[in-house]
Amino acid sequence: MSSPATNAKHVAQAPGERSPGVGGKRLAKAFEKVSRMPALDESRRRLIRITEGQGSSPGDISEAVESDAALAIAVMRAANNGDGPSARVGGVREAVDALSPAEIRTIAGRVDTYDTFDAAGMRPAAQERFRRHAVATRYAADRVAEAAHLGQRDELAVAALLHDVGRLVVVELYGEEFAFRKECPDERLRREHRELGIDHALVGAVLVRRWGLKPAISTTVERHHSPEAGGHAAAVRLADAIVHHAAGDPVSADVLVSAAGRLDLDTVALRALVYEFPHAGTTKRRSTDPCPLSQREVEALRGLSEGKVYKQIARELNLSVSTIRTHLHNVYRKIGVVDRAQAVLLSRDRGWI
Repeated sequence: MSSPATNAKHVAQAPGERSPGVGGKRLAKAFEKVSRMPALDESRRRLIRITEGQGSSPGDISEAVESDAALAIAVMRAANNGDGPSARVGGVREAVDALSPAEIRTIAGRVDTYDTFDAAGMRPAAQERFRRHAVATRYAADRVAEAAHLGQRDELAVAALLHDVGRLVVVELYGEEFAFRKECPDERLRREHRELGIDHALVGAVLVRRWGLKPAISTTVERHHSPEAGGHAAAVRLADAIVHHAAGDPVSADVLVSAAGRLDLDTVALRALVYEFPHAGTTKRRSTDPCPLSQREVEALRGLSEGKVYKQIARELNLSVSTIRTHLHNVYRKIGVVDRAQAVLLSRDRGWI
């Protein structure tokens, strides 16, 4: 079985191109071009303005960074490759905590931009299409994660933003017409394998690894079209399909149902997600405040939020009632509340349950 690196080299060689080493050079140039992708001018302007403000919170800065995949890439690479701590960060909020507002402002200032309303008509169509789909998928993935009770949602947000970055590489190699045909995601993958011997998900994962981001993110990018994937990859697969469906693109109902099933979401939950997504902009923003609770404390609190009594929660978690009581008292102490109602309201507002 060939390795991802071997397959990635293969994609760079166009049909009929036989010169040794040419494919690798073309791929390297495509990777470099995509690594320097421009951000929407308005996105960068807003991020710089926020970092200049005295009262800007890390959450505000994180939200501005996540408004554009190019900004998220620049900030995540800086935090993971020398401008921040040595340990890899998984989400934008971690990167923002590792870098000062001044550093983020400098990083943003180095990112090239394009203007949607450029009078010269020179805005990169593929980049704008990619940005809009990436941000929409990030929103949808967060809704999916909320419904499926998935953790590490900041890391999921980065993977959702970058899930289609391989399509930009394909654009550089074969043009927009090849990369952005209107077709079902699964059909696109089959066509890429048939005509290129590779797919954009694998190429994107190779690029994400080159950027030095967490392996879990590149794995999600690589597997986000796999019917067997679970966890974050299944969440991105479902979110991607929901966004395409909302845009009127061809989407197989089987893909929606299959991805939802991998997350233990029934058809009732799936219908709600598909129905609600066009209104996602009116929902509360995902909290980027780090959750101070342990996994068991979150599970106990979630049971409480569902109206269960200590005995029910203990039975479902295979713990004693006294242990559940201790977990919940720890929850109250850690988040500074005095009763279950306050604990549930605060935790829901911050996206912890």
